Formats: sequence, C-alpha cells, structure tokens
Amino acid sequence: MKSKIGVAFLVITAVSFIANAIAHLSCLYFGPECYAVQLAPTELVESAKNGTYLAPLLNIIGSTIFIVIGLYALSGAGVMRKLPLLKIAIYSVSLLSIVRGILPLQKILRDPGSFSDAHFYYGIGWLVTGLLFLIGFIICNRKANNESISNRQ
Repeated sequence: MKSKIGVAFLVITAVSFIANAIAHLSCLYFGPECYAVQLAPTELVESAKNGTYLAPLLNIIGSTIFIVIGLYALSGAGVMRKLPLLKIAIYSVSLLSIVRGILPLQKILRDPGSFSDAHFYYGIGWLVTGLLFLIGFIICNRKANNESISNRQ
C-alpha cells in the first residue's frame, strides 16, 4: 500500500489544481473583473470587456490543462488508473510549479515596491503545490518500488 502521506499530498495537489480550474472557469460567468482579480494579462481582460472569443477560449484551454494535471496527481496517488507518461508529467509540472512559485519571491527581494500581496500569495501557493506534487509522488513511487522489489524476492 502506498504511503498515506504521499497519497494525501497528491490528493491535496489534485484538489488544488481542480479548484484552480473552477476558479478560472468562474470568469466566464463573472466577466472582466474576475479576469483582473485573477491577474490575467491585460489583453485577456480587454478581450473579456470587448466580448471577443480570446479570453473565454484561453480560459477553457487553461482550465482543461489544470483538470488534466489534477487527474495526473490522482493517478500518481493510485486513486485512479495509471495515466500515460505519468512520471514525466508529474516531474515536469512539479518543476514548473516550483519555478512559478519562486519567481515572484525573487522579484520581491529584488524590487519590493513593484509587487502586490496577491502576487506574493499566488507565488507561495504555486510553490507549495509544486512541492506537495513532487514530494507526494516521490513518497508514493518509493513505496511502490520497495513493494515490487520485496515481491520479487
């Protein structure tokens, strides 16, 4: 059986990514103000204000990606079947999430006046999510490898 802590980390990660997708999709209902609050680029906020298809299309694509990543986290936890390229996907998304979390922090240290609290908290959220994703998968993978080695002996 996989380690309960590793599974918990991956389930928390999955919930985080799926909740992020739902938050992004809420902008389809709430409109331009929602895009602005979620720190979307000005082009997307303007697209939402003007009623063009750019903002909703990119929103749906991005939300779909977040949902798929959440499914990969559940797959890594063993909650659902193993998805293709599981290790590559989890290690890649973990790395990107950790880097995405560190970038705002290093910018705050270099130029404290240019950053809002929201940027800081989003950065912390990405960093924690990436670390939970990586550590949870390593714990689950190590436990699974140990079990397969003991079964062979």
